[in-house]
Amino acid sequence: MTGQVLLGVLAVVIGLAIGLALFVPFVTISYRRRGRLSPGRLLLWLAALIYFLAIWTYTLLPLPDPDELRCVGAILDPMAVVDDIRTALASGHPLTHPAMLQLVFNVMLFAPLGFFVRVLGGRGILTALLVGLGLSLFIETTQLTGVWGLYPCAYRFFDVGDLMTNTLGAVLGSVAGLVVPRSHRGATADPSASEPRPVTRGRRALAMLCDGIGFWFVDIGVAVGAQLFIGYVLNDRTAMADGRLSSLLGTGVAAVLWLVVTLATGRSVGDHAVQLRYDGGPMPRPLARLLRWVGGVAGLAALGLVGGVFSVISSAAAFVACLLFFFTRNGRGLPGLLSGQELRDARESASADKAGV
Repeated sequence: MTGQVLLGVLAVVIGLAIGLALFVPFVTISYRRRGRLSPGRLLLWLAALIYFLAIWTYTLLPLPDPDELRCVGAILDPMAVVDDIRTALASGHPLTHPAMLQLVFNVMLFAPLGFFVRVLGGRGILTALLVGLGLSLFIETTQLTGVWGLYPCAYRFFDVGDLMTNTLGAVLGSVAGLVVPRSHRGATADPSASEPRPVTRGRRALAMLCDGIGFWFVDIGVAVGAQLFIGYVLNDRTAMADGRLSSLLGTGVAAVLWLVVTLATGRSVGDHAVQLRYDGGPMPRPLARLLRWVGGVAGLAALGLVGGVFSVISSAAAFVACLLFFFTRNGRGLPGLLSGQELRDARESASADKAGV
């Protein structure tokens, strides 16, 4: 049981990490398809991601030690499920019998799949049945082939009964998905997604979160790549162990990327994600865009690269920027104050063009 718990924890941790990496693209797609980010839908997609990782960990892991491999056969009789049920009923304690528990677990394991197929994919029972059968067949075949030849023989049973109960679970999950209102199911785009929406402090906070997460992933990705290049291509293990050059490259590349995007469009990556833009103000547009970048996460991070007293100034400015979010209109914060601009919905101009304004 401890091993199964650890596999579950592993699925959650990996799922959260992947979910964090996909957060900015998810927000961006949500605002373009639905005009907003639904917390409930976000949690559902995260649950689906964790679920599929859990399926992988519970059905294929842990991989056995090749020196301790125990080959098993296949259970090809579909009536073996019926025999297991009869055995459980005859035991006098069917609800606690291992055979019954295994059957119920197989059904429950695939019930979320059918639910996600209906609620997130907008598909019905037939699709859930086919997806459930296909995924179960892939898992069972992977086990039968020893992870497609990685092992000389199967280390887990190929069981036709599992195919039946897994597919049944997917169908029941699809039926359970009917409790969700039809308007909340599927991935169909909202016709009003292109219409402007109120600029709220929460929306601005989401833009800041997207900037922070996106900047961090670019920074870390470039730094790790630089470390590998320095250590294994240039073979400079001293510089690799020091790490400062890689860190400098990571933050520098991310800051430049944000600068290019902001100067070219007037909006940061986070602004693009949630369809916001800074507009107006007395300053020339290039200067206003530069100051918008200076007041954001990228500009403050770039200031910290200088080191010394500038690192302290960068930290203090970041603290002030967080405070200004709460005390400025719509949370326009430090970027808005420095550039003299106000926050607008980026879809306003497109909407005006459609209306012939």
